[in-house]
Amino acid sequence: MSRTASPPASMFSAALVVPALADSVAKLDPRQLVRNPVMFTTGVIALLLTVLLVTGHGTGSTLFQVQLVVWLWLTVLFGNFAEALAEGRGKAQAASLRDTKSQLWAKLLLGVGDTYEKVPATRLQVDELVLVETGDLIPADGEVVAGVASVNEAAITGESAPVIREAGGDRSAVTAGTRVISDWIKVRITQEPGQGFLDRMIALVEGASRQKTPNEIALTILLVGLTIIFLIAVSTIPGLAAYSGGSIGVPLLAALLITLIPTTIAALLSAIGIAGMDRLVRFNVLAKSGRAVEAAGDIDVLLLDKTGTITLGDRHATEFRPLSGIDERTLAEAAYLASLADETPEGRSVVALAQERYGIESQAMPEGAEVIPFTSQTRLSGLRIGERRLEKGAVDSLLKASGAAPDGPAAIELRRITDEIARSGGTPLAVAENGRLLGALHLKDIVKAGMRERFAQLRAMGIRTVMITGDNPLTAASIAAEAGVDDFLAEATPEDKLALIRKEQTGGRLVAMCGDGTNDAPALAQSDVGIAMNTGTQAAREAGNMVDLDSDPTKLIEVVGLGKQLLMTRGALTTFSIANDVAKYFAIIPAIFVALYPTLGALNVMRLGSSESAILSAIIFNALIIPLLVPLALKGVRYRPAPAGDILRRNLAVYGLGGLLAPFVGIKLIDLAVTGLHLA
Repeated sequence: MSRTASPPASMFSAALVVPALADSVAKLDPRQLVRNPVMFTTGVIALLLTVLLVTGHGTGSTLFQVQLVVWLWLTVLFGNFAEALAEGRGKAQAASLRDTKSQLWAKLLLGVGDTYEKVPATRLQVDELVLVETGDLIPADGEVVAGVASVNEAAITGESAPVIREAGGDRSAVTAGTRVISDWIKVRITQEPGQGFLDRMIALVEGASRQKTPNEIALTILLVGLTIIFLIAVSTIPGLAAYSGGSIGVPLLAALLITLIPTTIAALLSAIGIAGMDRLVRFNVLAKSGRAVEAAGDIDVLLLDKTGTITLGDRHATEFRPLSGIDERTLAEAAYLASLADETPEGRSVVALAQERYGIESQAMPEGAEVIPFTSQTRLSGLRIGERRLEKGAVDSLLKASGAAPDGPAAIELRRITDEIARSGGTPLAVAENGRLLGALHLKDIVKAGMRERFAQLRAMGIRTVMITGDNPLTAASIAAEAGVDDFLAEATPEDKLALIRKEQTGGRLVAMCGDGTNDAPALAQSDVGIAMNTGTQAAREAGNMVDLDSDPTKLIEVVGLGKQLLMTRGALTTFSIANDVAKYFAIIPAIFVALYPTLGALNVMRLGSSESAILSAIIFNALIIPLLVPLALKGVRYRPAPAGDILRRNLAVYGLGGLLAPFVGIKLIDLAVTGLHLA
């Protein structure tokens, strides 16, 4: 059973808050602060006013200047705190993963039998072979090249049920830090030290490797542009004041600039992105980039590989169906020999069925036999033993390879048998010896539980699902109908998958692909969101930009929801922040300049106490609104499936209107407190 999202620790627990407070101070380092231009500007202004206060060159009362300096530094610290708190939620998991990584040792095979040398995992190089036995931790990412073992992947996936890892097929990839609990395997290392799956997990959950997404970059440019505009506007005020026969001190001007620039969203922007990645990790999905999470929020089409993704993946032979005049045992013996070199669960099931049903004795590979390997192009496999050529594979491929007449009686009967198997939801494989058609194998696969309901949810979210399979159209149609997908692509080669994805993308649609096999890797790399199953091959996991640790293809429902939630949260808080700035402009400008321009008194509807109390109240409000919005930034705006227009109207009504009203209420209340306490 898949692990569900674990409940996060209390957002403001001491275990998170105390380290975040320390990190907030550490993030005052200009080299870190400059990555957020708006907060860097706020820090520079705070430093300038601090210097003016210490040197005695500031204007206004000392109490006023001290309060301005304190609240400006708090504004910067609150922004740092939001980011540090978001990062801190992943550091505990990263520490646990580091502990796992520090325990890794390897039995490095020396090339002579099974002799090995025990070395630290950090010394392993690509293509070296290691032996992993019962109780051992797998030391590095790799591919199983020999043996079969039961592996506990709970350290990575949270799933307590062990999984089988074996050579050949799509279940050969193993991950550093997982433990072999029975038997043994030999693993070929596929990752350089420090670049494995576990290392990437540590970097991702810490937020250390998170790069800004295109949307974040665009929004940052907008915020910088607004900051420059307000900087220019504020710099013209001393000239206007001098023209009117008055003057305005530097502290007041500096504080006015900070109240007008978009500090709220600038302070929360990084925390929103980090929290989005963290929420994805809690659903047991690792995204290699924030771009992938955002793209998931806009997905139009989802392509899913059938075997191992929609179905359980372990197809088993259940029946031999011979042609007329062919003895069933003859078909079974031919299928047995054709499957001797097939190390996949499917191939072994053919061998097991032949032995169980007909008592065929187990035998080693015949001397001098030549393996006919399976490829996605030929879609055949088998064995050459002297003059005998035994093959099994897709019906059309075998008919073509055998040279049988398409309208001949053997071909017609074979198609009738395989159509019956396909209509029942099974997968037919044809068997031939020396080009002579013998019959078909009935392979049966099982659709994973709950698929139909999950695909119905995706359809309600506006996502079209397409099943991709190498099966013939009849089998594909039967499985597609049972699973509840919208469409299917049968007899698909890797080139067909790529062509379909490019066709959808050319039409302006964003495409997500779920897969687990090496043959899925090109499509995973081409798609906008490539979700690789953790049970799949190393090639698939490398090609995708997300890895589902639970290997549940319908996890895309959560991924899409989290992507939409991330976009909505950023949009909602941006709307709130901009509306805040507009409201602050109209709330405090009249009170600040009424002494210079008495006619502005008519616009001073809030009746703030004085220019100093107005600016101090605005600065305090500006600082306090940041920590008040941190829970929303970390938790995210709740996503409900709805048309984009409805979501936009809701955001404008709730966060736009709320952003306009909050400063009027908040600044007035703070002004009453400041005036009553004689702080200005």
